[in-house]
Amino acid sequence: MARKANQAQLESLKCEIEKHPGKHPGFFARLLGWHREQVNRALTTLNDNGVLLSEDEKGRLWPYGREQPD
Repeated sequence: MARKANQAQLESLKCEIEKHPGKHPGFFARLLGWHREQVNRALTTLNDNGVLLSEDEKGRLWPYGREQPD
């Protein structure tokens, strides 16, 4: 049986992505003091919970619908 995700951690990741759009997952791992795997798992959980994010061709994360510079 899988563990339940920590909702406070998920919310903090979501807020940091909104504050720092266009950064790589490794940036958020360093910012939050997490392992990269933890960020990747949290991104999957956010998606499963209906939080839409987009990833560009360079692997940068953006809140869904936010205009991405070229």
